[in-house]
Amino acid sequence: MPLVRIDLVKGRDDDQVRAVADAVHAAVVDVLGIPARDRFQIVTEHEAGRVVALDAGLGFERGAGVVMIQIFTQAGRSTEVKQQLYAAIAAALAEVGVAKEDVFIGYVENTAADWSFGFGRAQYVEGELDVPGAAA
Repeated sequence: MPLVRIDLVKGRDDDQVRAVADAVHAAVVDVLGIPARDRFQIVTEHEAGRVVALDAGLGFERGAGVVMIQIFTQAGRSTEVKQQLYAAIAAALAEVGVAKEDVFIGYVENTAADWSFGFGRAQYVEGELDVPGAAA
């Protein structure tokens, strides 16, 4: 169910872009326990200079291979789970050639009422889909 936006600087070939998207998805599936087919990703490539990601005062430099990720998902996961997710994404991306310092993640939470998967309907609210993490 998470909607994942991945922003990259142009320069990777199609296989590399797919490897980045696949790595992020695999980490999300593993840590959040969602079904593998529950995949909603938007990958956008930008010209050099159109992605700016400085160090926020942490004392390291990012390279041209920066990957900026926004994860939109429902509220309710613990801080520990979020930290596990960040680590898993960085590790998975490292395996496909993205330096860990080049991984930036923003995690945005919302509610069941904030999603429509089609037909202009709120499937979680209407009971068509189980709300992730809701008590059975």
